[in-house]
Amino acid sequence: MPDAPCPAVALPDTFFDRDAQTLAQALLGKVIRHRQGDLWLAARIIETEAYYLSDKGSHASLGYTEKRKALFLDGGHIYMYYARGGDSVNFSAHGPGNAVLIKSAYPWVDAISDANSLAQMQLNNPDASGQPRPPERLCAGQTLLCRALGLKVPQWDAQRFDPQRLYVEDCGIEVKRIIQTTRLGIPHGRDEHLPYRFVDADYARHCTRNPLRRGQVEGRDFFILEQGS
Repeated sequence: MPDAPCPAVALPDTFFDRDAQTLAQALLGKVIRHRQGDLWLAARIIETEAYYLSDKGSHASLGYTEKRKALFLDGGHIYMYYARGGDSVNFSAHGPGNAVLIKSAYPWVDAISDANSLAQMQLNNPDASGQPRPPERLCAGQTLLCRALGLKVPQWDAQRFDPQRLYVEDCGIEVKRIIQTTRLGIPHGRDEHLPYRFVDADYARHCTRNPLRRGQVEGRDFFILEQGS
């Protein structure tokens, strides 16, 4: 894990005001920081999913409600909801109803978020037996990520980022290859075929489900997007 400090500069709301698929790719390698007490808990984003208003797999396609209002607000609003009993976090993108789900991440350690922060994340998200979860599995899923970072629906749904409490930062990480594939958990007939899931190829084995697992074929099950230097 990285140990070099990086400047604490929150990404502006304008960063999020772009097409959902473009944003989903741009967020790979970015670092989420959430303050818990005196500690900044942090994780590097390794897996995202894009959603659109016209997409049957999206919450927004079900129509506007007070609970879903963040999806219809400007890019850079936080939309949180409960999935399988846990919290999930999304960021609104350009256009009403469009957003990106942060599917999984990897613990980030540096001068701002040190070993004490990682230890707190492990306390927040122990394994089923109550033991510390290994770092590589700590944020390997949307609800695990929120649990590790201490992100809760009542606190953050429909909120803006707050540089004093929660923000996303560009720490200069270069993501060289992105895997594009279909999203996970989309019911049959709800546009489950759309390739709107994006994974940092270097961290594929640490995401929710490895798109490079045995049996998967490039060009059929996934595509590799090479990024410019």
